[in-house]
Amino acid sequence: MARVPRIFCAEDLSPGRRLRLPEAGARHLLRVLRLRCGDTVRLFDGSGAEYAAVLIHTHGSVAEVTVTEPVATLPEPTLRVHLLQGVSRGERMDWVIQKATELGVCAVHPILTARSVVKFSPDRALNRSRHWTAVAIAACEQCGRSSLPEIVPPVPFDTALVDCPATGMKLYLDAADGCAMTELARPQGGLALLIGPEGGLTPDERADARAAGFQAVNMGPRVMRTETAALAALAVAQTLWGDLSASPTPCRSA
Repeated sequence: MARVPRIFCAEDLSPGRRLRLPEAGARHLLRVLRLRCGDTVRLFDGSGAEYAAVLIHTHGSVAEVTVTEPVATLPEPTLRVHLLQGVSRGERMDWVIQKATELGVCAVHPILTARSVVKFSPDRALNRSRHWTAVAIAACEQCGRSSLPEIVPPVPFDTALVDCPATGMKLYLDAADGCAMTELARPQGGLALLIGPEGGLTPDERADARAAGFQAVNMGPRVMRTETAALAALAVAQTLWGDLSASPTPCRSA
């Protein structure tokens, strides 16, 4: 059976409503998937609910639908993870946000550290946040998530430590220190995971992280790039304490 396309739509999705789809989503449906009037799509607004809809009008890159009924959605990850990620260059940060969304994080907190190569003006920081949110939306559309992870605007390292949500466990990666994640007990109340940028965290930053309640862990003998380290740590955490290795479960109703 062909998979029903999913489109993020930040609108009231009450059954019976007629909506014009966002331009990017409409273009994908019409030009890439070549859908026609009468075809079914699924819409979600990032809050966890999802609805079936039927294409009723298309013209160029314009697509209008009628929302029909709520549909079952995938359960959200059992482990709530806040990823505090040192901002990296180029497409690496996009890669981390895309894959972290697929791996079930509830929020990504981009942080600017002493060794961060990327610098932001206030305007550029806002534009980057919008871009990263678009990356997360596309990842949700692909992987089946109906809840959009929060993409927090980038902040300095010390601010991120102060603003870090209260969680059951706080970890930071250190290639030269710390225990393996397999030696830790299951977090109670969620997980905050801190990853440095290219070059890692400085000694002072590691000391500040420990003072803020973070514990050092390492991922084995090889030194990983920042984007690899983040995704490897997330995969291990979701396998140990989350739902990455869980047996398939029935979808929940919206």
